[in-house]
Amino acid sequence: MDWPNHERPWREWRSAMRGTRMHHGWILAGKRGLGKHDFACAAARELITEDREDAPREHPDIIHVTYSAKDDKEERKQADGKPFELSRMIRERDIGRMQRRLQTRPTLGSRRAVIIDPADDMNTHAANKLLKSLEEPPAGTFFLLVTHSPAKLLPTIRSRCRVLRFPPLTDAQLSAMLDATGASGDPATRSAALKAAEGSFGAAQRFADQDLGALAKTMETLLDEGDPAMMGRSELARLIGPRADRERLQAAFDLAQALVAARARATDLHAERGALVETHARLARLADEAPVHNYDTGLLALEIGTLLVGACAASEPANG
Repeated sequence: MDWPNHERPWREWRSAMRGTRMHHGWILAGKRGLGKHDFACAAARELITEDREDAPREHPDIIHVTYSAKDDKEERKQADGKPFELSRMIRERDIGRMQRRLQTRPTLGSRRAVIIDPADDMNTHAANKLLKSLEEPPAGTFFLLVTHSPAKLLPTIRSRCRVLRFPPLTDAQLSAMLDATGASGDPATRSAALKAAEGSFGAAQRFADQDLGALAKTMETLLDEGDPAMMGRSELARLIGPRADRERLQAAFDLAQALVAARARATDLHAERGALVETHARLARLADEAPVHNYDTGLLALEIGTLLVGACAASEPANG
Protein backbone atom coordinates (compact mmCIF):
# COMPACT_ATOMS: atom_id res chain seq x y z
CA MET A 1 0.00 0.00 0.00
CA ASP A 2 1.17 3.51 -0.79
CA TRP A 3 1.32 5.63 2.37
CA PRO A 4 1.51 9.35 1.49
CA ASN A 5 2.57 10.22 5.05
CA HIS A 6 5.75 8.12 4.83
CA GLU A 7 7.79 10.48 2.66
CA ARG A 8 9.68 12.15 5.51
CA PRO A 9 10.29 8.96 7.55
CA TRP A 10 11.72 7.27 4.44
CA ARG A 11 13.95 10.26 3.76
CA GLU A 12 15.33 10.20 7.30
CA TRP A 13 15.76 6.42 7.31
CA ARG A 14 17.59 6.26 3.96
CA SER A 15 19.76 9.22 4.89
CA ALA A 16 20.83 7.30 8.00
CA MET A 17 21.49 4.17 5.93
CA ARG A 18 23.83 6.17 3.71
CA GLY A 19 25.72 7.49 6.72
CA THR A 20 28.94 6.10 8.11
CA ARG A 21 27.26 4.67 11.22
CA MET A 22 23.62 3.56 11.25
CA HIS A 23 21.96 4.03 14.66
CA HIS A 24 21.04 0.66 16.21
CA GLY A 25 17.74 1.66 17.86
CA TRP A 26 14.71 3.30 16.23
CA ILE A 27 11.32 4.31 17.60
CA LEU A 28 8.56 4.51 14.97
CA ALA A 29 6.10 6.85 16.65
CA GLY A 30 2.58 7.92 15.74
CA LYS A 31 -1.04 7.06 16.38
CA ARG A 32 -2.49 3.73 15.32
CA GLY A 33 -3.36 3.24 11.66
CA LEU A 34 -0.55 5.27 10.07
CA GLY A 35 1.26 2.34 8.45
CA LYS A 36 4.13 2.13 10.94
CA HIS A 37 4.17 -1.67 10.83
CA ASP A 38 4.30 -1.65 7.03
CA PHE A 39 7.16 0.84 7.19
CA ALA A 40 9.04 -1.26 9.76
CA CYS A 41 8.82 -4.39 7.62
CA ALA A 42 9.89 -2.60 4.43
CA ALA A 43 12.68 -0.65 6.16
CA ALA A 44 14.03 -3.76 7.86
CA ARG A 45 14.06 -5.65 4.58
CA GLU A 46 15.79 -2.77 2.79
CA LEU A 47 18.42 -2.63 5.53
CA ILE A 48 19.03 -6.38 5.73
CA THR A 49 18.91 -7.39 2.07
CA GLU A 50 20.69 -4.31 0.69
CA ASP A 51 18.53 -4.70 -2.44
CA ARG A 52 19.78 -8.21 -3.25
CA GLU A 53 17.35 -9.73 -5.73
CA ASP A 54 17.91 -13.27 -4.41
CA ALA A 55 16.82 -12.41 -0.85
CA PRO A 56 14.05 -14.74 0.40
CA ARG A 57 10.58 -13.29 0.87
CA GLU A 58 10.42 -14.42 4.52
CA HIS A 59 13.87 -13.31 5.62
CA PRO A 60 15.34 -15.28 8.56
CA ASP A 61 17.28 -12.24 9.77
CA ILE A 62 14.16 -10.16 10.39
CA ILE A 63 12.78 -11.07 13.81
CA HIS A 64 9.23 -10.07 14.77
CA VAL A 65 8.24 -9.72 18.43
CA THR A 66 4.56 -9.22 19.26
CA TYR A 67 1.85 -10.78 21.42
CA SER A 68 2.28 -14.49 22.01
CA ALA A 69 0.01 -17.18 23.44
CA LYS A 70 -1.49 -16.16 26.79
CA ASP A 71 -0.06 -19.03 28.84
CA ASP A 72 1.28 -22.55 28.62
CA LYS A 73 -2.20 -23.97 28.02
CA GLU A 74 -2.78 -21.61 25.09
CA GLU A 75 0.69 -22.42 23.75
CA ARG A 76 -0.23 -26.11 23.64
CA LYS A 77 -3.36 -25.21 21.69
CA GLN A 78 -1.22 -23.21 19.27
CA ALA A 79 1.20 -26.10 18.85
CA ASP A 80 -1.73 -28.41 18.09
CA GLY A 81 -3.08 -26.02 15.46
CA LYS A 82 -6.12 -25.14 17.56
CA PRO A 83 -7.56 -21.64 18.16
CA PHE A 84 -5.69 -19.99 21.03
CA GLU A 85 -5.88 -16.80 23.09
CA LEU A 86 -3.18 -14.14 22.86
CA SER A 87 -1.70 -12.29 25.78
CA ARG A 88 -2.68 -8.63 26.12
CA MET A 89 0.95 -7.58 26.48
CA ILE A 90 4.45 -8.43 25.31
CA ARG A 91 6.12 -10.29 28.14
CA GLU A 92 9.63 -10.98 29.40
CA ARG A 93 9.70 -14.42 27.82
CA ASP A 94 8.87 -12.92 24.40
CA ILE A 95 11.92 -10.68 24.64
CA GLY A 96 13.96 -13.58 26.02
CA ARG A 97 13.17 -15.73 22.99
CA MET A 98 14.32 -12.92 20.73
CA GLN A 99 17.54 -12.45 22.70
CA ARG A 100 18.39 -16.14 22.44
CA ARG A 101 18.21 -15.82 18.66
CA LEU A 102 20.65 -12.92 18.86
CA GLN A 103 23.29 -15.18 20.40
CA THR A 104 24.05 -16.62 16.96
CA ARG A 105 25.31 -14.80 13.89
CA PRO A 106 22.87 -13.55 11.21
CA THR A 107 21.90 -16.31 8.80
CA LEU A 108 22.45 -14.77 5.37
CA GLY A 109 24.52 -11.64 5.84
CA SER A 110 26.08 -9.31 8.37
CA ARG A 111 22.91 -7.56 9.55
CA ARG A 112 19.77 -8.45 11.46
CA ALA A 113 16.63 -6.45 12.34
CA VAL A 114 14.26 -6.87 15.27
CA ILE A 115 10.75 -5.43 14.96
CA ILE A 116 8.82 -5.06 18.24
CA ASP A 117 5.17 -4.16 17.66
CA PRO A 118 3.59 -2.60 19.65
CA ALA A 119 6.57 -1.77 21.85
CA ASP A 120 4.43 0.30 24.23
CA ASP A 121 2.62 -2.90 25.23
CA MET A 122 5.71 -4.46 26.79
CA ASN A 123 5.30 -5.08 30.50
CA THR A 124 7.93 -3.71 32.88
CA HIS A 125 9.99 -6.92 32.99
CA ALA A 126 10.04 -7.17 29.19
CA ALA A 127 11.05 -3.51 28.82
CA ASN A 128 13.91 -3.87 31.29
CA LYS A 129 15.09 -7.02 29.52
CA LEU A 130 15.04 -5.24 26.14
CA LEU A 131 17.02 -2.37 27.64
CA LYS A 132 20.00 -4.69 28.12
CA SER A 133 20.05 -5.43 24.37
CA LEU A 134 19.77 -1.75 23.53
CA GLU A 135 22.64 -0.92 25.89
CA GLU A 136 24.93 -3.55 24.37
CA PRO A 137 23.50 -4.42 20.93
CA PRO A 138 25.03 -7.40 19.13
CA ALA A 139 27.07 -6.39 16.10
CA GLY A 140 24.94 -5.76 13.02
CA THR A 141 21.64 -5.83 14.97
CA PHE A 142 19.07 -3.05 14.59
CA PHE A 143 15.89 -2.56 16.63
CA LEU A 144 12.69 -1.02 15.27
CA LEU A 145 10.17 -0.27 18.02
CA VAL A 146 6.68 0.44 16.68
CA THR A 147 4.86 2.57 19.24
CA HIS A 148 1.52 4.35 19.39
CA SER A 149 2.32 6.06 22.72
CA PRO A 150 6.07 6.76 23.06
CA ALA A 151 5.54 8.16 26.56
CA LYS A 152 4.72 4.62 27.74
CA LEU A 153 8.24 3.47 26.93
CA LEU A 154 10.91 3.62 29.62
CA PRO A 155 12.88 6.89 29.45
CA THR A 156 16.05 4.81 29.28
CA ILE A 157 14.73 3.04 26.17
CA ARG A 158 13.73 6.33 24.54
CA SER A 159 17.15 7.82 25.24
CA ARG A 160 18.86 5.00 23.36
CA CYS A 161 16.76 5.24 20.21
CA ARG A 162 16.32 7.66 17.36
CA VAL A 163 12.70 8.68 16.71
CA LEU A 164 10.90 8.59 13.38
CA ARG A 165 7.55 10.41 13.64
CA PHE A 166 4.64 9.52 11.37
CA PRO A 167 2.20 12.40 10.76
CA PRO A 168 -1.58 11.89 10.55
CA LEU A 169 -3.13 11.69 7.09
CA THR A 170 -5.30 14.48 5.74
CA ASP A 171 -8.99 13.86 5.08
CA ALA A 172 -8.28 14.04 1.34
CA GLN A 173 -5.55 11.40 1.65
CA LEU A 174 -7.78 9.19 3.80
CA SER A 175 -10.64 9.46 1.35
CA ALA A 176 -8.38 8.58 -1.58
CA MET A 177 -7.00 5.56 0.29
CA LEU A 178 -10.52 4.38 1.16
CA ASP A 179 -11.46 4.64 -2.52
CA ALA A 180 -8.35 2.68 -3.48
CA THR A 181 -9.32 -0.17 -1.16
CA GLY A 182 -12.90 -0.23 -2.39
CA ALA A 183 -14.42 0.87 0.91
CA SER A 184 -18.14 1.53 0.59
CA GLY A 185 -20.49 3.77 2.53
CA ASP A 186 -22.85 6.66 1.94
CA PRO A 187 -21.51 10.25 2.16
CA ALA A 188 -22.71 10.69 5.75
CA THR A 189 -20.97 7.50 6.85
CA ARG A 190 -17.80 8.45 4.95
CA SER A 191 -17.79 11.89 6.57
CA ALA A 192 -18.31 10.41 10.04
CA ALA A 193 -15.57 7.83 9.45
CA LEU A 194 -13.10 10.58 8.53
CA LYS A 195 -14.03 12.55 11.65
CA ALA A 196 -13.65 9.53 13.89
CA ALA A 197 -10.35 8.51 12.28
CA GLU A 198 -8.59 11.82 12.99
CA GLY A 199 -5.92 11.10 10.41
CA SER A 200 -5.67 7.32 10.94
CA PHE A 201 -6.28 5.15 7.87
CA GLY A 202 -6.62 2.06 10.02
CA ALA A 203 -9.44 3.72 11.96
CA ALA A 204 -11.09 5.16 8.83
CA GLN A 205 -11.08 1.76 7.14
CA ARG A 206 -12.50 0.11 10.25
CA PHE A 207 -15.28 2.68 10.53
CA ALA A 208 -16.15 2.88 6.85
CA ASP A 209 -18.32 -0.23 7.04
CA GLN A 210 -20.10 0.87 10.21
CA ASP A 211 -23.25 3.01 10.34
CA LEU A 212 -21.43 6.00 11.73
CA GLY A 213 -23.45 8.59 9.84
CA ALA A 214 -26.53 8.25 12.04
CA LEU A 215 -24.36 7.76 15.12
CA ALA A 216 -22.42 10.94 14.43
CA LYS A 217 -25.61 12.95 13.86
CA THR A 218 -27.08 11.80 17.18
CA MET A 219 -23.85 12.61 19.05
CA GLU A 220 -23.71 16.07 17.46
CA THR A 221 -27.30 16.70 18.58
CA LEU A 222 -26.44 15.72 22.14
CA LEU A 223 -23.50 18.13 22.10
CA ASP A 224 -25.59 20.93 20.55
CA GLU A 225 -28.91 20.60 22.32
CA GLY A 226 -28.47 18.36 25.35
CA ASP A 227 -31.11 15.73 26.10
CA PRO A 228 -33.70 16.84 28.66
CA ALA A 229 -36.15 14.06 27.75
CA MET A 230 -33.53 11.26 27.47
CA MET A 231 -34.66 10.59 23.89
CA GLY A 232 -31.23 11.29 22.38
CA ARG A 233 -29.44 8.93 24.73
CA SER A 234 -31.99 6.21 24.05
CA GLU A 235 -31.45 6.68 20.32
CA LEU A 236 -27.69 6.50 20.81
CA ALA A 237 -28.07 3.20 22.68
CA ARG A 238 -30.27 1.86 19.87
CA LEU A 239 -27.77 2.85 17.20
CA ILE A 240 -24.80 1.35 19.03
CA GLY A 241 -26.85 -1.80 19.58
CA PRO A 242 -27.77 -3.85 22.67
CA ARG A 243 -25.25 -6.57 21.79
CA ALA A 244 -22.55 -4.47 20.16
CA ASP A 245 -19.20 -6.23 19.81
CA ARG A 246 -15.92 -4.72 20.95
CA GLU A 247 -15.20 -3.19 17.56
CA ARG A 248 -18.57 -1.44 17.45
CA LEU A 249 -18.11 -0.07 20.95
CA GLN A 250 -14.61 1.13 20.14
CA ALA A 251 -15.96 2.87 17.05
CA ALA A 252 -18.55 4.68 19.19
CA PHE A 253 -15.93 5.75 21.73
CA ASP A 254 -13.50 6.93 19.06
CA LEU A 255 -16.20 8.88 17.24
CA ALA A 256 -17.38 10.56 20.45
CA GLN A 257 -13.81 11.52 21.38
CA ALA A 258 -13.11 12.83 17.87
CA LEU A 259 -16.23 15.03 17.85
CA VAL A 260 -15.42 16.41 21.31
CA ALA A 261 -11.77 17.04 20.40
CA ALA A 262 -12.76 18.88 17.22
CA ARG A 263 -15.03 21.21 19.21
CA ALA A 264 -12.35 21.80 21.84
CA ARG A 265 -9.91 22.86 19.12
CA ALA A 266 -12.47 25.13 17.48
CA THR A 267 -13.73 27.12 20.47
CA ASP A 268 -12.14 30.29 21.83
CA LEU A 269 -14.09 30.12 25.10
CA HIS A 270 -11.93 28.84 27.96
CA ALA A 271 -14.83 27.45 29.99
CA GLU A 272 -16.22 25.57 27.00
CA ARG A 273 -12.81 24.23 26.06
CA GLY A 274 -12.21 23.09 29.64
CA ALA A 275 -15.54 21.23 29.73
CA LEU A 276 -14.82 19.55 26.41
CA VAL A 277 -11.29 18.55 27.45
CA GLU A 278 -12.66 17.01 30.66
CA THR A 279 -15.34 15.16 28.68
CA HIS A 280 -12.69 13.82 26.30
CA ALA A 281 -10.61 12.57 29.23
CA ARG A 282 -13.62 10.85 30.84
CA LEU A 283 -14.55 9.20 27.54
CA ALA A 284 -10.97 7.94 27.17
CA ARG A 285 -10.98 6.51 30.70
CA LEU A 286 -14.32 4.80 30.12
CA ALA A 287 -13.07 3.33 26.83
CA ASP A 288 -10.01 1.89 28.63
CA GLU A 289 -12.13 0.43 31.43
CA ALA A 290 -14.86 -1.09 29.26
CA PRO A 291 -12.98 -4.18 27.97
CA VAL A 292 -11.55 -4.92 31.42
CA HIS A 293 -14.76 -4.63 33.45
CA ASN A 294 -17.12 -6.11 30.85
CA TYR A 295 -19.75 -3.40 31.31
CA ASP A 296 -23.28 -3.80 29.98
CA THR A 297 -23.40 -2.43 26.43
CA GLY A 298 -26.64 -0.52 26.92
CA LEU A 299 -25.36 1.18 30.06
CA LEU A 300 -22.12 2.09 28.28
CA ALA A 301 -24.06 3.72 25.45
CA LEU A 302 -26.14 5.73 27.92
CA GLU A 303 -22.99 6.83 29.76
CA ILE A 304 -21.39 7.99 26.50
CA GLY A 305 -24.52 10.05 25.84
CA THR A 306 -24.55 11.45 29.37
CA LEU A 307 -20.94 12.60 29.04
CA LEU A 308 -21.76 14.34 25.75
CA VAL A 309 -24.80 16.01 27.32
CA GLY A 310 -22.62 17.13 30.25
CA ALA A 311 -20.21 18.83 27.87
CA CYS A 312 -23.14 20.63 26.26
CA ALA A 313 -24.54 21.83 29.60
CA ALA A 314 -21.15 22.92 30.92
CA SER A 315 -20.46 25.00 27.82
CA GLU A 316 -23.75 26.92 27.88
CA PRO A 317 -23.40 30.59 28.91
CA ALA A 318 -24.83 31.49 32.30
CA ASN A 319 -28.09 33.46 32.35
CA GLY A 320 -27.83 37.16 32.79
